[in-house]
Amino acid sequence: MLIKNGFIMDPASGRSCTGDIRIGGNAISDIGRDLVPEPDEEVIDAQGLTVAPGLVDTHVHFRDPGFTYKETLHTGALSAAKGGFTSVICMANTSPVTDNTGTLSDILSRAQGEPVRIYQAAAISRSLKGEELTDMEALTGAGACGFTDDGIPLKNAALLYQAMEKAKELDAPVSLHEEDPAFIRENGINHGPVSAQLGVFGSPSIAEESLVARDCLLALRSGARTVIQHISSGVSVDLVRTFKAKGADLHAEATPHHFTLTDEALLTYGSLAKMNPPLRQEKDRQAIIAGLADGTIDLIATDHAPHSAEEKARPLTEAPSGIIGLETSLALGITSLVRPGHLTLMQLLEKMTVNPARLYHLPAGRIEKGSSADLVLFHPGEQWRPDSYVSMSSNSPFTGRDLFGKVRMTICRGKIVYRDV
Repeated sequence: MLIKNGFIMDPASGRSCTGDIRIGGNAISDIGRDLVPEPDEEVIDAQGLTVAPGLVDTHVHFRDPGFTYKETLHTGALSAAKGGFTSVICMANTSPVTDNTGTLSDILSRAQGEPVRIYQAAAISRSLKGEELTDMEALTGAGACGFTDDGIPLKNAALLYQAMEKAKELDAPVSLHEEDPAFIRENGINHGPVSAQLGVFGSPSIAEESLVARDCLLALRSGARTVIQHISSGVSVDLVRTFKAKGADLHAEATPHHFTLTDEALLTYGSLAKMNPPLRQEKDRQAIIAGLADGTIDLIATDHAPHSAEEKARPLTEAPSGIIGLETSLALGITSLVRPGHLTLMQLLEKMTVNPARLYHLPAGRIEKGSSADLVLFHPGEQWRPDSYVSMSSNSPFTGRDLFGKVRMTICRGKIVYRDV
């Protein structure tokens, strides 16, 4: 395959240029200008398109095993490909929980046949109960790329510190869901003027901030690679910034919904704007954008969380939290961050490719000879509206919204896995 005339952007090197990319097998075999097609070689004209490394998402829920009426490995992979993602990391809150090598091996085995690279994180604690550590060494040996009890906070600081020490020994990241339930009455809804208008108490930002403060300190003391997941509070951003400056090996995820929306969206979209941690106020959204701009937040992750229409149709306090995100993530980054001038396109791509790849030691995130032929071709200025999804679920407040940045093709392992004809 030969990709001709694309605008190549490689965040790993910071280089960009118009040129051609030749793919041989599953790797990039040549990069240059005016490469001549070989006999029987498929030629893709990328004139007007940006060619970047395939996107990498460190935080998705494919609901498989256990909740496959919402999503499966296959439909999740198709959704990822449509969004330009070639590598995704699934969370451990499956049923059964991915806290043992049997469940982990089953998922990874079935993932081998999917169009994108599916990695699996294992649970930190057995059954996500926060009482006993999993066999982290055995799980790493069986292919776990990191550890998380995502969806449930670890309330036992001593247990978490023990997990961090073990993760450092294994050179694996620990990713943390930061919401202390002691502060929360109704989850998924920020405590503030909007929740008061809705007649509920909600979840105050101190629920997140208190655990972020604790875990930044534990990260500093343990030296473990620690990820603060789906950061939602401006104070949390400040805490991460402070402890990174002190030398902690800290990383932070921002989701497209947290840097695009505020809790005001609940008044328009109802349960489609309900997620954990919740959308907060404009000052928090602006602090997240500032954290992305100065590098405090180095990852953009979707927290792709499919739910059925029936579940999301329940009353607000009874509906599950979470939205899908893979098919709109790049466009929301371009629309909400690049076009207003908060980030350059290169900076956006850095947080969606090479940074997550480096964090998890994945063979992704760069365009160079010999590297994996995982690429996304997109038009950053093309306007479109998401109106249908290949995900099994459609729980998104962004349906019908005008967005910029259209994925035209996704290539994984040297094969076209999505094409917008």
